[in-house]
Amino acid sequence: MSDDQVTVESVTGVELRLAIAGPGTRSYAFVIDWHIRVLLAGAWLLVASVALDAKLTWRSHDALLSLLPAAIIYFLYHPIIEVATRGRTPGKRMAGVRILSRDGGQPSATALLLRNVFRLVDSLPATYLVGLTTCFLTPQRIRIGDMAAGTLLVLDNAVAEASLLRLERLAANSKLSLDALELVDQVLERWDSLEPENRAKIARTLLARLDTQAGAAQADTHMSSVRLEDLSDARLRDLLQAHLGPDAAANHG
Repeated sequence: MSDDQVTVESVTGVELRLAIAGPGTRSYAFVIDWHIRVLLAGAWLLVASVALDAKLTWRSHDALLSLLPAAIIYFLYHPIIEVATRGRTPGKRMAGVRILSRDGGQPSATALLLRNVFRLVDSLPATYLVGLTTCFLTPQRIRIGDMAAGTLLVLDNAVAEASLLRLERLAANSKLSLDALELVDQVLERWDSLEPENRAKIARTLLARLDTQAGAAQADTHMSSVRLEDLSDARLRDLLQAHLGPDAAANHG
């Protein structure tokens, strides 16, 4: 892992490299979440004062109905939402960032809670001055809460992640190696954009090489190079999809 990137490894071993978010992106996500929690707390105060006829005072009865719930919403917004969504609050989703552990995995609930406990330190003396300062000074742009919890804030590459998840699903039903699986998947993904002559040549070359890798479970794809030359465009595509398993048609149909 470099100072500006983190590597996320899936259960199948496919790696995804994500850029670490900088102070500006962090601030943008925080401002969105701050507005959301202010609106939620304000909405509760409005409901309490109008619908429940509670006074906005610290008198025991009215405080339980008005100020205390609003304070809970405001101050516990981050820990509750981050634990419930595995570190992806509405603000972080809109800013295109998410929380990961230092090794690229999903952060534990304990790490997320610890990260938020230190939010009190990062917010000192005002306007998150301590947290912003440490983000500018540390190589991986982390605040004190991240140091204590072992977490990072990274840019969320949704397209790359969707591709990784698709490969994981295909790998569960295919006997191909990951490199071969990814290659076949990419060819099928670009099938319609390739020239018919070129894609037929690529398909025949791939099938000739994959024939010995697929094994008995996909024996129906076993053909000599001479017979491959006689196959139609549609049949070549079907044979490639057969190497990926039953989910291939849904992904490339």
